[in-house]
Amino acid sequence: MESLAVAFANTLGKYVSKEIVVFIISMIPILELRGGLIVSSLLKVPILQAIPICIVGNIIPIPFILLFIKQVFKWMKKIKLFRGLIERLEKRAMSKSDNIKRYEFWGLALFVGIPLPGTGAWTGSLIAALLDIDFKKAILAELLGIAIATIIMSFLSYGLLGALVG
Repeated sequence: MESLAVAFANTLGKYVSKEIVVFIISMIPILELRGGLIVSSLLKVPILQAIPICIVGNIIPIPFILLFIKQVFKWMKKIKLFRGLIERLEKRAMSKSDNIKRYEFWGLALFVGIPLPGTGAWTGSLIAALLDIDFKKAILAELLGIAIATIIMSFLSYGLLGALVG
C-alpha cells in the first residue's frame, strides 16, 4: 500500500498542495486514511494537521456507499460488461463479513479500525450495505473504526515510519 500511496502522491503532488494530496488519498478505496497518514508523514505534513484532513477524506464516501451502493450495483449488473466485476466485488466483500454478521456494531468498528489488507471504511460500508445494517448504527461503527485506525496509523506513520525516515 505504501508504494501505491507514494505513487499517487508523486503524481498528484505536481498539481496540488500536499494537503490536497493527503485528502484525495484518504478518499480513495484501498488507500483511505491509512495511505493518507503514511503519505502525510512522508510529505512532512504535521500530524495535527494531517489527522483531520485524513479523517474527513475517509468519512466523505461512507454515507454515499451506505445509501446508494446496492442500487448502483443493481444497475451495473444489468450491463454485461460490469456484471462479473460487481459479482466478484460482492463475493469478496461478503467473504469478509462473518464477524460483522456476528457482532454487527463492534464487528464493523473493528473491521474498519484494524489496518489489515482488504479492511477499511470502503469495504466496511459495502458489507454494511449488503447486510442491511441500520444506517445510523453503521455510520457510528465506522466513525469508531476510523478513530481506531487513526490512532494505530498515526503511531505507525509518525512514530515508527517517522523514526525510520526522519
